Amino acid sequence: MHMLSDDPRTVFIGNAVAYYGTRVSDSFNDIPRDKIIEMPVAEDMQMGMSIGMSLGGRIPISVYPRWNFLLLATNQLVNHLDRLPIYSDYQPHVIIRVAAPSKYPLDPQAQHDGDFTDQIEAMCKTVKFYRLHQTSDIMPAYNDALHNNRSAVLVEYVENYSLEDA
Repeated sequence: MHMLSDDPRTVFIGNAVAYYGTRVSDSFNDIPRDKIIEMPVAEDMQMGMSIGMSLGGRIPISVYPRWNFLLLATNQLVNHLDRLPIYSDYQPHVIIRVAAPSKYPLDPQAQHDGDFTDQIEAMCKTVKFYRLHQTSDIMPAYNDALHNNRSAVLVEYVENYSLEDA
């Protein structure tokens, strides 16, 4: 997240980005507070705001702690973010960070255990998807997502990360 925060165009938006509450919260500890927008639980609105900020020249890193939460923003993701470059001159540049479910240290149960990467990717035509299965996948993927001029979904498989892999 530090590499992303160094770009003056980036802003981090999501639930539990300014305050602890999810497994990914710690990754924002050293990010300047003026680059973070803490959101209420309003996933569809968050994606809409991210698209709007992107059209205004920012690069939002829109954070969804689990796929089940991102499902609530699928309308904005598929019908707007993904389709804008097809039917207009707009090329939104939103980086979506989502975590695939982890059963450790606490099993999230059926309401929060979905990985919908394949299904959502099949619906998209312009958004690029990255599957981050190991820590060695993280930096190259985020670097590419930042410097390539299209929107991207980065799926983190946090359960697979290990210190040995770093």
